Amino acid sequence: MRVLAIAAHPDDETIGAGGAIARHVAHGDEVYWCIVTQGYSPPWSEETLAEARSQVDEVQEVLGFREVFLLGFPTVKLNTVPYIDLCSALQQVVDQVQPEIVYTTPRDDINQDHRIVYEATLVAARPLPGSSVRRLLCYEISTTARFGLPAGSTGFAPNVFVDISRYLEKKLEAIRCYRTELREYPHPRSVKGLRLLAEERGLNVGLQAAECFQLVRELL
Repeated sequence: MRVLAIAAHPDDETIGAGGAIARHVAHGDEVYWCIVTQGYSPPWSEETLAEARSQVDEVQEVLGFREVFLLGFPTVKLNTVPYIDLCSALQQVVDQVQPEIVYTTPRDDINQDHRIVYEATLVAARPLPGSSVRRLLCYEISTTARFGLPAGSTGFAPNVFVDISRYLEKKLEAIRCYRTELREYPHPRSVKGLRLLAEERGLNVGLQAAECFQLVRELL
């Protein structure tokens, strides 16, 4: 089975689906990673940008991604990118990978990059004749999908839970690679914060640890 994990920013995929990704790889699936944006100078220094790129290589090694696609659009500036350019770039990745399962960012999220990537994923993975995509899911990014949502948003409503009890430590190993992004507990983007969230989501469904997803579409 081929799986595509789409991230607006490096670390989205690990925060939201690192355990599920590790589980796919352990089960023999081919998992691909598409990172839509990247930092730039200024405001980031060249040293920080080089470190961020090395962290991507480390995460690829830890989680076992078959290939990484770097689209290179500007971080926190996706609203300035022509929508057709973003959709076309994602479409090319989907066409090349031919995934059966696609994971993407949440729809209801205070981070505009996450919302824009979600919408572009819907276009790139639309159910046209010949499409390989059978299942499309949003993952949870708790730091931006729980609070301060725009008026009218329903919030993240999980309806799929994946048992990551055997893969939680692999997820946490991957998040430790993001040295420039990690924060100290009780920040939710901390190793302990992510462990507690996985355990909380596991408690929701009688598991030791879980990740939750919002099913957008499934073709049976």
